[in-house]
Amino acid sequence: MTKTLHIVGGGMAGSEAAWQAAHMGVDVVLHEMRPKVETFAHQTGNLGEMVCSNSFRSDDDEQNAVGLLHWEMRAANGLIMSTAEQHRLPAGGALAVDREPFAETVTARLKALPNVTVSYEEITDLPTDGHWIFATGPLTSASLGQAIQRETGAEALAFFDAIAPIIYAESIDMSKAWMQSRYDKGETEEERTAYLNCPMDKDQYEAFIDALLAADKTEFHEGETAGYFDGCLPIEVMAERGRETLRHGPMKPVGLTNPHQPEVKAHAVVQLRRDNALGTLFNIVGFQTKMKYGAQTEVLRMIPGLENASFARLGGIHRNTFLNSPTLLDNQMRLKSKPHLRFAGQITGVEGYVESAAMGLLAGRMAAAEILGQDLPEVPQESAMGALIHHITGGAEAKTFQPMNVNFGLFQPVDGLKGGRRGRKDRYKAYTDRAKVAWQEWLANFS
Repeated sequence: MTKTLHIVGGGMAGSEAAWQAAHMGVDVVLHEMRPKVETFAHQTGNLGEMVCSNSFRSDDDEQNAVGLLHWEMRAANGLIMSTAEQHRLPAGGALAVDREPFAETVTARLKALPNVTVSYEEITDLPTDGHWIFATGPLTSASLGQAIQRETGAEALAFFDAIAPIIYAESIDMSKAWMQSRYDKGETEEERTAYLNCPMDKDQYEAFIDALLAADKTEFHEGETAGYFDGCLPIEVMAERGRETLRHGPMKPVGLTNPHQPEVKAHAVVQLRRDNALGTLFNIVGFQTKMKYGAQTEVLRMIPGLENASFARLGGIHRNTFLNSPTLLDNQMRLKSKPHLRFAGQITGVEGYVESAAMGLLAGRMAAAEILGQDLPEVPQESAMGALIHHITGGAEAKTFQPMNVNFGLFQPVDGLKGGRRGRKDRYKAYTDRAKVAWQEWLANFS
């Protein structure tokens, strides 16, 4: 078998896998079909392009499982995390980036490696030999999806990801909106004012909900069903679940004080987050939508401060394909029926940029170790990486398998710690302390 590692898909997982394998000394060919073959969601041919959001979510590595994943990826010389730090934007306690230069830098850093080749063509079938990682993400092409379906003998599982709109900052009425991170979170003034807030009173909120429910929505194609991932629900679907759902979700008014009316408590608040370093673009946080374009502009301009909003991008909806990984993959993410094929990223049933990149990191290291004839112990389940890969390759119930974000519910309990909300802070710190030790011990196998 050839010693070259082929990676299909240049998103978060594929880019991270290529970086990790190349730094272990393996020759890598990264196959990316864009820009020759376009998708509706991508806008460039850059590697590591961010589509749905510009946020990697919480950066707290002591109290948040996503932040712990950040820490583990940094400890492993992760491409995605180091590039994110280079293009970081203020976002309170979150890690948000300027998405265009982020992708440009990911592309440039990979192409600068002497043992990485980027090949721009579509892979439409599963190879019969060689070493391969498929990290084609939620927008796996139809022909490749059919090839995977033929091999696995299972129908592709799918849900729908919705994309949030982006608004030009100059079109926002700052006499109604204000800048503040929830609970003034952040170490600097820039971090503490990272979010733009638009308040609603009760009447405005009720009218907004009515408009959401009545708006024209995108129709599904024949045979498709709306099985949404709960972490990425369209706002109108949340509204359908109950009139108060949004007010307890992305529109919750807590931790914020309106400087224009400090004595008046908002009934609901819409938050926007800066989407580029210049501060000229803002995305509406948690406002993924499948409303038709005309309805979007009409409904979103009901938000106080956005009456004259100009949109750089309207929301959209796309199909997300993933494997039933607990049934199909082994503990090194190899396809059981064809072990020379690995899968990584969102197609394995993880959800989110961070989780996708993390599984790419593991797949790249595992594939490189196999090519180099190195034996690796299992990824420790005490780590965030280990908790996530264990879940998707055997810990989850195959019959009800759905995409999963990393969370402390996937971690093995720590003996002797109090359960419930009151013990949560100590419990989470114990999880993260234990994880860091276990992860560093596993990384020592590569030194």
